[in-house]
Amino acid sequence: MKHKLLIVDDEQAICSSLSFALDDQYQIWTARDEQTCMHILDQEAIDLVLLDLNLGRMSGLDLLPQIMKRRPEAAVIMMTAYGTIESSVKAIKAGAYHYITKPINLEEVRLLLSKAAEYKQLHRQVKLFGDAVRQQHAYAGLIGKSQPMQRLFQLIERLKRINSNILITGESGTGKELVARAIHFQGERQSQPFAVINCAAIPENLLESELFGYEKGAFSGAYQRKEGLLMSTHGGTLFLDEIGEMPLSLQAKILRVIEDRHVTPLGSVHPREVDIRFIAATNRNLLEEVRKGTFREDLYYRLNVIPLHVPPLRERREDIPLLIEHFLSLYAANMNKPPKTMDVEVKKLLYAYSYPGNVRELANIVEYAVVMSLSERITMEDLPPAFPAAMEEQDGRLSKQDGIFLPADLPLNEVERRYLLYMLERHGFHRKKTAELLQISERGLRQKVKQYLGQRRQTIPE
Repeated sequence: MKHKLLIVDDEQAICSSLSFALDDQYQIWTARDEQTCMHILDQEAIDLVLLDLNLGRMSGLDLLPQIMKRRPEAAVIMMTAYGTIESSVKAIKAGAYHYITKPINLEEVRLLLSKAAEYKQLHRQVKLFGDAVRQQHAYAGLIGKSQPMQRLFQLIERLKRINSNILITGESGTGKELVARAIHFQGERQSQPFAVINCAAIPENLLESELFGYEKGAFSGAYQRKEGLLMSTHGGTLFLDEIGEMPLSLQAKILRVIEDRHVTPLGSVHPREVDIRFIAATNRNLLEEVRKGTFREDLYYRLNVIPLHVPPLRERREDIPLLIEHFLSLYAANMNKPPKTMDVEVKKLLYAYSYPGNVRELANIVEYAVVMSLSERITMEDLPPAFPAAMEEQDGRLSKQDGIFLPADLPLNEVERRYLLYMLERHGFHRKKTAELLQISERGLRQKVKQYLGQRRQTIPE
């Protein structure tokens, strides 16, 4: 089947001559203005576009983003009689596949269109393969093939249909809100409201009114009645993020709601019944906060009916390649850019980093790189300026470390997995050096990498 080609040029002679020359290889449509171009794109699944830079009163650079938005899978080749480096860079940054100058060489056009068609076909296959791989290792927006994440997915699957309160723990940036959303939107309450309130982001005097609401005249400035989140979330799930930051005075009131299932707005004497599932999250050690007297023990046990821990990214490094591919695809699509790949050196660096900011930090790094990259490949120059310094700081910390902290309740295979990751990270993922220090053969190390890290063994140098 022939590829569908759209030629956009305000000169009828150019449209006619290109159509005549390329008609044997492509199904061709032509447009001399924006309206015709958009109409064709809405009606036809166009594969390739030849777009003139100067369309009368309009620039092709202005039309390019609209084309990419209508048909992100199409390859766009810019044409102009006024070739400049500046316009070339702008076209590529805006998502064009390539750039040619007039007068047009037909053989060059044929070759370029052929390469563009092959390029798009290849990336469609890569995307389909990548989507399939991510689907295998994804659950309700969460991504991970590591043992800790697979255990987390299994727990969510078991919890999604029960109404018990849940306390999610984990470092900042690990995705605790995503876990809460997965529990809600996969469960029986999915058609009911899901509300989020960050207890650390709202001042104490406003947090209570946001949660409980108030009656008209309840306090100075209360000019009309306001329904709080506890009432508006009736039947659904309320996610209390950073619950460890909630003031003690408000903790007592939330405890009463959990126990009695009634809410009394500020300025009212009439309690109202509510049905809410509470999911709370914190990056603090709440038991330690209980011992210090900054968190109520009774509230802790009311919320911690079912504990869920989201592991930091450094403890599930085998998920890093999957996450990188996910974010590359996501941000390229959001920015109407062609699919991106990474140089091997960039991948090695990203695989070796410890990510104190966890998944959020990795997402920010990839987003920055996609923005800055002017080609389909992301190089070292596209990484954030602060990243090399962060790597040096990490290497300095690793060189001073004498061991690794391992919780006492870990099963033996998890202890071995974490220690293996620690030794590989500390020695730059160098297989021979790591095997020598572990006093095992390289073959033995390969077997353990395969056992604990799966496909990630391919990223470890010999």
